[in-house]
Amino acid sequence: MSKYRNALPHLKNLLFMTDGGLETTLIFHEHLELPLFSAIELLRTEAGAQTLYQYYARFAELARQRQLGLLLESASWRASPDWGQKLGYDQATLAALNRRSIDVMVKVREQYETTTSPMVISGVLGPRGDGYRPDKRMSAPEAADYHRWQIQIFADTEADLIAAYTLNYLEEALGIVEAARQTQMPVAISFTVETDGRLPTGQTLREAIEQVDHISNRYPAYYMINCAHPTHFQQALQDSGDWLQRIRGIRANASKCSHAELDNSPELDAGNPRELAQEYRELRQQLPQLTIVGGCCGTDYRHIAAICEAVAERQEAVEA
Repeated sequence: MSKYRNALPHLKNLLFMTDGGLETTLIFHEHLELPLFSAIELLRTEAGAQTLYQYYARFAELARQRQLGLLLESASWRASPDWGQKLGYDQATLAALNRRSIDVMVKVREQYETTTSPMVISGVLGPRGDGYRPDKRMSAPEAADYHRWQIQIFADTEADLIAAYTLNYLEEALGIVEAARQTQMPVAISFTVETDGRLPTGQTLREAIEQVDHISNRYPAYYMINCAHPTHFQQALQDSGDWLQRIRGIRANASKCSHAELDNSPELDAGNPRELAQEYRELRQQLPQLTIVGGCCGTDYRHIAAICEAVAERQEAVEA
């Protein structure tokens, strides 16, 4: 049974952190091979599962030290049917790997959670196509049909919610929300944006969030932004309106490069952890409901530790 599905603690004022860029850390720092950028591959073996456990455990220890909540996000961003087929898995094997991704999170929570550091488990979805390009666009009903399979698997585990990351067009977000509703799972929707602060389709972030909320009757628990540097979307957040209250999480890239530049770069751009942390501090001034901070591509433990320190200092100043 899920521990927090009916009462998500990160919808309150307690600060939560996430891990950093899982795949870029494993590839560039741990020198592991992840075909198609899919960390689900590691769960084929006990040694791989242990590698993932150790990766998440380090962030769990940081959360416990800082007395922050932790959002434990499963290694299943590229574990939906199309990606599983490309990786050579039959449906039964892929389903087992998705369940195992939650089992690792449960193990971390059992070991590290405390009363001052609650740990929420999210079953992670990624886009059906490329995260940087809306190259396989579906209608909302098609997206619901596609993603329902993975959502249903997570609904039958101890996952507390669904988190859909790096979404780059409206209809896929709508389909995921509808599939989550049908499965009675809370869902968080995270869009990615280009350097102009717009989705890759050209739609504004405000329009995307407002349309999902309008069509779904505000079903998503909250929204996030991921896989973009704060300098790419800070200007978009200068707007006003209720939609800003709906953004609770940021998982930014370390690099200021565009998606196209990152795609064509053979090396990892880790940016400047201290500078990124200060940008998160500023984001907490712009986003009144920002309670989830973490990292995406290029970020690692150093970035998350610096971000936690910066936002905790701001929290203490606000409370003083």
